[in-house]
Amino acid sequence: MTVDRPHVVLRAHSLDEPVVAELIGELNAELDEMYPEPGANHFSLPTADEFLVAWDGDEAVGCGAVRVIEAGVAEIKRMFVRPGQRGRHVGGMILQSLEATARGLGCHRLVLETGNRQNAAMALYLRHGFAEIPCWGEYLDSAATSTCLGKELR
Repeated sequence: MTVDRPHVVLRAHSLDEPVVAELIGELNAELDEMYPEPGANHFSLPTADEFLVAWDGDEAVGCGAVRVIEAGVAEIKRMFVRPGQRGRHVGGMILQSLEATARGLGCHRLVLETGNRQNAAMALYLRHGFAEIPCWGEYLDSAATSTCLGKELR
């Protein structure tokens, strides 16, 4: 799926592409610095139903993934916008496109986990209709640093 916006284009990529590894590596480094506690970070993304990279010309400026985790429920993963690109609504563009993908996959609910020190990420998700939910699965052990959110899709 390709979505055009002024100066930014979203393109689907596979998880094994170098640009994906580069963006995820930057995200992981940022999270390691922000959350040095053991067990605070959840870096695995074994599969994705869609992984989007936001491009501004030849520069990759952000990314995000969606994966179905159970019938009717999808999880948003690996949302990241490079620091110099923040404030341009790139994260919102990625999130809206991933929501559309989840709907297309037959999902009626989206869930995600974000760190409780990521105020800008939390504000983005709240602006897009997410609300706090109890943590689940792998996030139960990191409840001191994690905030889990959910949203019903219409």
